[in-house]
Amino acid sequence: MRALTWQAPDRLSVETVPDPAIVNPKDVILKVIMSSVCGSDLHLLGGYVPTMQPGDIIGHEFLGEVVETGSAVSALAKGDRVIAISIIGCGECAYCRQNDFHCCDNSNPNTPQTELAYGYTCAGIFGYSHAFGGYAGSHATYVRVPYAEVNLFKVPEGITNEQAVFVSDAAPTGFFGADQANIQRGDTVAVWGCGGVGQMAIRSAYLLGAERVIAIDRCTDRLALAERKAHAIPLNYETTDVHEALLELTGGRGPDRCIECVGMEAHGTGIEYAYDKVKQQLRLHTERGEALRQAIYSCRKGGTLSVLGVYGGLLDKFPMGAIVNKALTLRSGQQAGQRYAGQLFQYILADLLDPSYLLTHPMSLEEGPEGYRLFKHKEQNCLRAVFMP
Repeated sequence: MRALTWQAPDRLSVETVPDPAIVNPKDVILKVIMSSVCGSDLHLLGGYVPTMQPGDIIGHEFLGEVVETGSAVSALAKGDRVIAISIIGCGECAYCRQNDFHCCDNSNPNTPQTELAYGYTCAGIFGYSHAFGGYAGSHATYVRVPYAEVNLFKVPEGITNEQAVFVSDAAPTGFFGADQANIQRGDTVAVWGCGGVGQMAIRSAYLLGAERVIAIDRCTDRLALAERKAHAIPLNYETTDVHEALLELTGGRGPDRCIECVGMEAHGTGIEYAYDKVKQQLRLHTERGEALRQAIYSCRKGGTLSVLGVYGGLLDKFPMGAIVNKALTLRSGQQAGQRYAGQLFQYILADLLDPSYLLTHPMSLEEGPEGYRLFKHKEQNCLRAVFMP
């Protein structure tokens, strides 16, 4: 089969590789219909996520057709159109039983790396380095899905491929961020980052009762989409003092809930951004925390900060004093999409959510390296490139 592989930082290649096979009775093999790029993939490209090996297949947001099932799979059949949740749950550990699939104890067979970095084993993730399980990703003709009955969801009739593919990752990640922000009816919510996850976090905040959502980014095309499609108030941090603007919009209090959708490669304009970038490039710390700091400083006293951006390790100048003295609640995590997939499909069927506008660049798998180049450099207003093997 053909697959988009990581070869070295900032070097991808489409190669012919062996087809996947059933390894465990609970496995399913999918023929990939659509597989989307994601902002967290850029951390792999930049070399910020260790344990990547040349030839690793990347990609974790995908829609496919079942072509083979393991002997223990009964709820899925050949021909089913399904989405896969990018964070893998086993369905049986204590965390999965309480719907915290993103904290699964069993889906990552390579435990030493994340135990060393974080103190505990983290869940497996498709196409996201050997530290997170070493699973082959979805930018390929076929992909093996472990614990298939836990991680695959049939797509209802009436939902298009373009809508369904984002229920794999972007939509549940955005919804998870809004859900854990504890939004109350009438709240003002600020969202940092207007990529695919940020767009979905904005829509989800409204679905959960927010009165106003403020979108913060520097890309004018993404801000325009956030305003037109997600009904947010746009703020361009390159031309606006974000903190002052948020205070003005909220009567001097600050947003009730803040959702950070940027992560370890945040862009910024001030001296702290320059400091972060130099230290990151020298590998003296792993994160650029401009957006995270801004969200902490701007959130109102007693408010909630929900962190969706991917962070890998250590960050300097983390404003712990602001968190403590403003009595902020800080919540974070990878998405628990198994918890939300059915609900998101219902929102789509009811015309309350339409993620399809995230797909700006449909492409063939052979165009994968170019798709990632456009996505990384935000050229041609590329919000999401989606490959169709």
